[in-house]
Amino acid sequence: MAKDLETEIQSGLPHKDYHDPPPAPFYDPAELRKWSFFRALIAEFVATLLFLYVTILTVIGYNHQTATAAEPCSGVGVLGIAWAFGGMIFVLVYCTAGISGGHINPAVTFGLFLARKVSLTRAVGYMVAQVLGAISGVGLVKALQKSYYNRYKGGVNMLADGYSKGTGLGAEIIGTFILVYTVFSATDPKRVARDSHVPVCIYYMFPYPLQIHSFLL
Repeated sequence: MAKDLETEIQSGLPHKDYHDPPPAPFYDPAELRKWSFFRALIAEFVATLLFLYVTILTVIGYNHQTATAAEPCSGVGVLGIAWAFGGMIFVLVYCTAGISGGHINPAVTFGLFLARKVSLTRAVGYMVAQVLGAISGVGLVKALQKSYYNRYKGGVNMLADGYSKGTGLGAEIIGTFILVYTVFSATDPKRVARDSHVPVCIYYMFPYPLQIHSFLL
């Protein structure tokens, strides 16, 4: 290691072959006058709306199939629900990564804010857009399928038999940690590929559904 550093110094080459971007300003009111900022808010809103709309309908449809079918294994199953969640996020992150960064999750936005990757202005705007998008998506489900929505309690997650609340909480904490860690790894300045958001998509398609939904529902 010392020889490598000595060789780099003698050759005049810099030790780093990448540059860390400067931290985002804590508060940047100038963003409020940029169209790119509002375009990113719209992307986060629409992506979260679509995510909640499709996934909640999938859960309600599965609950209806299992409640009315003679066989308990009828319907898409828990694994099918997991793939619905993972597949939707895969598509939405891929579509919005170049516009807003493809956060679609307040935990991701908050983590990037703490790391000074986004300003307070953008972080608050993203989280508001995500919450409003989630409310709108669920509201759309209730408006279009009100009877099924009320009958199956809005598709809310329930702990599976044999698992305590602590186990469910631990699964959520671990899954969220891995998600945010993957996002930070994918956006590391050493990654110069234009498709650096692909690892996030892969995480949602494979480990996330299998890890979280094996405990819940």
